[in-house]
Formats: sequence, structure tokens, C-alpha cells
Amino acid sequence: MNLKDIENVKGFMPKNEGDALFEWAKKFSRVGPILEIGSYCGKSALYISKGASIYNELVYSIDHHSGSEEHQLNEEYYDKEIYDHSRERVNTLPLFIKNVNEYGAKNIVPIISESSKVAENWSSKLGMVFIDGGHSIESALSDYISWEPKILIGGSLVIHDIFENPDEGGQAPYEIYKKALKNNYELYERVDTIACLIKN
Repeated sequence: MNLKDIENVKGFMPKNEGDALFEWAKKFSRVGPILEIGSYCGKSALYISKGASIYNELVYSIDHHSGSEEHQLNEEYYDKEIYDHSRERVNTLPLFIKNVNEYGAKNIVPIISESSKVAENWSSKLGMVFIDGGHSIESALSDYISWEPKILIGGSLVIHDIFENPDEGGQAPYEIYKKALKNNYELYERVDTIACLIKN
């Protein structure tokens, strides 16, 4: 799997942010396994997988695969390629599995469920958690509250789509970013809208 090839996968991860995700996955997979919330079609999971594979670490990728609010029919990011007309709903799972197999990412463990439901029964600690799920304040806050306690000291919390200016994007990721900084996290690195915070 070549980093450059991942650019061609369907998704919303620009190359510079994807490259940062790869580097952070490489660094924090030494601390423990990695968990991603919000898989879509697998683009970010592939960047993480590539980084985590260097230390033979697993990447858990959680998504219900029925799309976020903005992916639904007639919404801003609707895409006919991921809409299943037979079921009358968005279904990103087939494309996700296809991409994982095509790129030979053998360390990705797909989990098809709601993030908070998985968290209820999750006992193992994690080296890195990447939050890129639903962008409503309820959804983002739920992901943060559910998974932040499971990050090991010295591990990282990565948040995507951080916009300080409401005119540029939704505020939910920015709100949980600020919340983490007020608690026991400090900024390790930021690249455009994606930030990596270390847990102290």
C-alpha cells in the first residue's frame, strides 16, 4: 500500500492531513492499538493502517455505514455511489470493504455499530483515538465522552474538521477540541483542520 495511492480513495481527507494521520498513527501505535470513529469509505483508515502496520498494531474502525446527516439524499454531501436504492438508504460498507481489501490493509478491524454502543462494552486501553464521526454537537460530544477515558497516558486524541470560524464549517469538532485542551490534553501537532493532542 502506497501513501500516494490512498489519495485516490473516496473521502474527505486532504493529502496533507492524511500524511499527518499516517505519521501520528506510526508514532502512537507504539503506545497501543488505534481506534477510528467514522470510517466512511475507508480513506482515513488506510492512512492509519499504513502507519500502525510499522509496529504491527491493529486499527479498529467504527461506523454504522449509513452515512452522517450531510450524506443523506438531497443533502450537501449526497453521493449516488454510496446510496443503496434497494434499501433506500446510504450504505458505505461495500465500498469500505472493497478499499480495505484492494489496499491489503490486514490490520483493520471493521466494527459496524454505533460508536457509543461499542464503547459501553469496550475494556482495552488505546494508544490513539481518531474522532471523525457525526458532526452534530450531540454526536461529537458523545464520541468524546465515550472514548476519551480509554486512551492511555501518553496516547493521543486526534480530531478532524476543526474550524474556529463558523462560516468555514461546523463547530462540534472545535468544541470537543477546546474541551480536551481544558482537561488533561495538550496540543502535539495540528495540520489545517486536523489536530493531534497528547493525553497527560
